[in-house]
Amino acid sequence: MAHPIPPALEGRIVPYLMIDGAAEAIGFYERAFGATERYRMAMPDGRIGHAEIVVGGAVVYLADAPNDMPGDAGNPRKLGGTSVLLHRYVDDVDAAVAQAEAAGATVLRAPEDQFYGDRAAVVADPWGHQWSLHTHLRDMSPEEMERAMSQMGG
Repeated sequence: MAHPIPPALEGRIVPYLMIDGAAEAIGFYERAFGATERYRMAMPDGRIGHAEIVVGGAVVYLADAPNDMPGDAGNPRKLGGTSVLLHRYVDDVDAAVAQAEAAGATVLRAPEDQFYGDRAAVVADPWGHQWSLHTHLRDMSPEEMERAMSQMGG
């Protein structure tokens, strides 16, 4: 199958995850987040040179982390952590966290109602990428959010 460049992605930012074990990660993302695989290009050595999954309508690229890229190409295992959160809205954050945990994710922050109107949690996948999962509970104006934050002592 030829690799299409979808016009719907033109001008958009697409997360690109560098992973030690991309094939295993695709299976994890299918179980944990209901991802669907839409493209995979294997390298001659069997590693994944490029793959694309769709998670909740969003495209995510991933590949086996190359050993020869400067800065370790964003591979959390090699960098000792990540500075990026993959933010996703779901219908039921508690159920989404339970599903991710059952698939092998580590819960870093359990679901909790937030001052800005969401119920939110953070999980880490087995490769060190962090996923911030949210369910929107109520619309709030910027003033309401500022008031709620100040009442927290923050």
